[in-house]
Amino acid sequence: MAAADHSPIAARLRWSLFTVLCIAGVFNAMDRPIIAILKPDMMEDFGWSDKDFGDLAAVTQFSAAFAFLVTGWLVDRLGVNRSMQVGASAWSLAAMAHGWAFSTWQVVAARVGLGVTEAVQTPLTIKTVATLFPPDKRSFAFGFATMLAGAGTIAMPFVIPALALAVGWRGALVAGGIGGFLALFAWMWLARGIASLNVRGAAAQSARNAGGAAYGPILANRQTWAIVVAKALSDMTWWFINFWLADYYRKQFGLSTLELAVPLAIAFAGSGLGALLAGWVSTRLLEAGWSPNRVRKGVMLVCALIVAPLPLVLELGGFWPVAVMIGVVMAGHQGFSLSLFSTITDVVPGEKVGRVTAFGAFMGNMGGVAISLVAGRVLDAGLGYGPLFAFAAASYLIALAWFQWLLPEIRRPVSDAELFD
Repeated sequence: MAAADHSPIAARLRWSLFTVLCIAGVFNAMDRPIIAILKPDMMEDFGWSDKDFGDLAAVTQFSAAFAFLVTGWLVDRLGVNRSMQVGASAWSLAAMAHGWAFSTWQVVAARVGLGVTEAVQTPLTIKTVATLFPPDKRSFAFGFATMLAGAGTIAMPFVIPALALAVGWRGALVAGGIGGFLALFAWMWLARGIASLNVRGAAAQSARNAGGAAYGPILANRQTWAIVVAKALSDMTWWFINFWLADYYRKQFGLSTLELAVPLAIAFAGSGLGALLAGWVSTRLLEAGWSPNRVRKGVMLVCALIVAPLPLVLELGGFWPVAVMIGVVMAGHQGFSLSLFSTITDVVPGEKVGRVTAFGAFMGNMGGVAISLVAGRVLDAGLGYGPLFAFAAASYLIALAWFQWLLPEIRRPVSDAELFD
C-alpha cells in the first residue's frame, strides 16, 4: 500500500476526510448515549424493568455483532468511499426509524436495524486509517478519532436533554440520523476524484481469488485470535459503562437527567484524552525507533493497570472523586483499545484489515451482549454494582495475558503469505 504522504491530494485532504469520517462516527454512535441518558423516559413509556433495558441493549449488541461478519467483507470489497456512502446512508435511516417506534417491538426492530447498519463504522474507520496514513502515524490517527468521538460524546449529556425536552427521545434519535446524512454529504464533496478511496478492484479481486469473504485463513491465524479475544474481554467494560454509567449515577447519587451532564462529560473527556495521549505516545516512541511489540504491549499494560482500581469507586464517598476516577478508567480503556486496533494495522495485510477488524468488533459486541444480559440480572437480583466493577477491573489484565500468550512478538508482515499461508 502506498503511504498517503506520497500523494499530494491525499496529503492535503486526508485529515479533512478523516475528520468528517469521525464526525459521522459520532452521529453513528449517538443512539447509545441517547438511550442511556433518557432511560427513565423510555422505561416510563413502555413499563420496562432493568432486566428489560439490559435485554434491549443486548439485542442491539447482538445484531451489530453478527452484522460485523458481513460488514468487514463489505468494506474490503467496496473500498473506503463506497463503504462510507452505503454505511452512513443505512445507519442514518435506521436511526430516523426510531421516530415511528411506539411499541416495544417497534423499538426492538429499530434497534436491530441500527445495530446491523452501524456495524459498518468500525471496519470502515480502521480501513480508512490504513489507506490514508503511513504505519508509524496510525496510532495518532486512532487517538485523534477517539478524541473527536469523545468530544462528541461529552456534548451529548448537555445536548440530549435539551433535544428531549424539545422533541422527545424519538426526535433526538431522528436528529442523529439527520446529522449522519450531513456528514455524508461533506464526505462526498471532499472525496470526489480521490482515486485511493475507490480501491475497489484490488479488494474485490482478492476476495474472488480467495473464495468470497476468505474468513477461513483469518480464523486459522493465531494473531487474529490474540486480537479478537482481547477485544471481547476489554469491550465488556466499555459497553457496560456506556449502557449503565448513567444508571449508576442515578442510584448512587440521586442525579436527575440534567444533572448527569457533568459526570458523563468527565467520563467521556477522559476517554478522548486517554486515546489522544496513548496515540501520541505510541507514535513518538515508534518514530524514536521502539519496536511495535514493545510499544503496543507497554501501552496495554499501563492502561490495564489504570483500570484495575475501578472497584474503589464503591468506597469513595464523594461525587467528584468518583467522577474523576471513572474518567481515568475510560482513558485506560481507550488506550488499551487503541493499541489493539493499531496492532491490526501492524500485522494484517491491507486487503484483509476490514475483515479482521470486523471479526474483532463481532467478538467485542458479543462481549457487550454478555455483559448487558448479566448486568440487568445482577442488578435486578439486588447484588449491586460491586461484582460488575470487580470483573471490569480484572478484564484488561486477563486480556493482555491472553494477547501475550498467542502473540508473543508483534512484527509487521513482509507479505500476505507470511501471515495467512
